[in-house]
Amino acid sequence: MSVPIDAVAALAAFQSVGSWEQRARLLMQWGERLPALADEEKVDANLVQGCESLVWLVGRLHDGHWQFAASSDARMIRGLVALLLARVNGLSAAELQAVDLPDWFNQLGLSRQLSPSRSNGLNAVLQRMRELSHSPH
Repeated sequence: MSVPIDAVAALAAFQSVGSWEQRARLLMQWGERLPALADEEKVDANLVQGCESLVWLVGRLHDGHWQFAASSDARMIRGLVALLLARVNGLSAAELQAVDLPDWFNQLGLSRQLSPSRSNGLNAVLQRMRELSHSPH
């Protein structure tokens, strides 16, 4: 199972900070670094259903590998989504199916951040990625 270079970097960053506060701050920083989506991408068709916050997701296939971009109106969700993108960008459709979301956030030491509603929201984002990767292009 290949792990994208951004995911390796994320793990290194999060595992190097000791306290919960530092991890929360790092999470916000990842969210702030998330590239903004263009206004024309923030349309209802790109909204992820099942998230309490607004999350827009777009995906493109490059040489058999998926690249996703996303945005959210909620800071915490933006950070979590940024970390999800770090884990999935550059994967094939088959590899996307195998991504273990709880395990990924557990490795990052962020399980405590995942309230049931956030967890459901992130699962909805991952589910949408999988749908996009299987829809005809």
